[in-house]
Amino acid sequence: MTRPAPLLFLLLCLAAALSLHLGLRFYGPGTVWSALQGGTSTEEIIIRTLRVPRTLIGAVCGGALGLSGLLMQAVTRNPLAEPGLLGINAGAAFAVTLGLVGFAISAPLPVALLAVLGALATTALVFGIGLALGPTGGDGTVLLIGVTVAAMLGALTQVMLLMDETALETLLFWLSGGFADRPMTLLGVALPLLLLVLLACALLSGGIDALRLDDHSAQGIGVGVTRLRLIALVLAALLAALSVSLAGPVVFLGLVAPHIARRLTGPQHPFFGLAIITLLLGAIIAVLADILARVIVAPGEAPIGAVLALVGVPFLIHLLRRRRGGPA
Repeated sequence: MTRPAPLLFLLLCLAAALSLHLGLRFYGPGTVWSALQGGTSTEEIIIRTLRVPRTLIGAVCGGALGLSGLLMQAVTRNPLAEPGLLGINAGAAFAVTLGLVGFAISAPLPVALLAVLGALATTALVFGIGLALGPTGGDGTVLLIGVTVAAMLGALTQVMLLMDETALETLLFWLSGGFADRPMTLLGVALPLLLLVLLACALLSGGIDALRLDDHSAQGIGVGVTRLRLIALVLAALLAALSVSLAGPVVFLGLVAPHIARRLTGPQHPFFGLAIITLLLGAIIAVLADILARVIVAPGEAPIGAVLALVGVPFLIHLLRRRRGGPA
């Protein structure tokens, strides 16, 4: 059921190893191994305190965003659904900007907490509006509301940044997304949460597979469609919110990883197996993109969002053209 998974796990290990070796400076295998054993030279400390954390954060965020996008696409039946379309990135950025401009909150942990709270509050707002409107807009209603709310919050964020140039300088790197200089303490929450959501995917897999049919057919075989859809979207939003708190608003991972996973497994693959493969693919893409961000403009560093956009934007255009040319 998950035949590509072992190979993808090996590829993830290889990508992580490359991440420890490559960057502004190349470190040989001996130096990396010594660093992992607790070496105290300058190079070994750099590997252990800088490259190991950003590799772990990249893998966790990539896996979480991939799984979040898969859940959203599965329960909305919209292949273009991804965390940014629900306004999660915009909500997190708005909350962090408000905290910095209004209350001078700039320490990493409070900023991360603001990002989580802002993302979750935005998700609640989007779903609340969707429930208030009722089932009049079809499966795309929540996505359309999310895009609208994201545009509104993005505009408000820009206004606040124009009012405070210091905040703009402070938030510029965070808003572009990245895995460097992020608080490792949040991994103690993010990794268990990711594993718990993966377990929930195993429990929800049968119902989500039934959602590939229309809602009436799924209800006819005993699936509580509304309840299942709400649980899955809340889990997806929580994963995306935690990812944003760790790495800032990283884009396109939640869109690209699920589609590549379906290409590897086929469109009718059981959902839980697809979830495992998507998680691994998201982690691989994130770690490789982080390596590219370090080397393509050395001695500087490109924003991870810009690197992912180089892949994500053409991929999105391809999906839009395919939807336009094929059946709805």
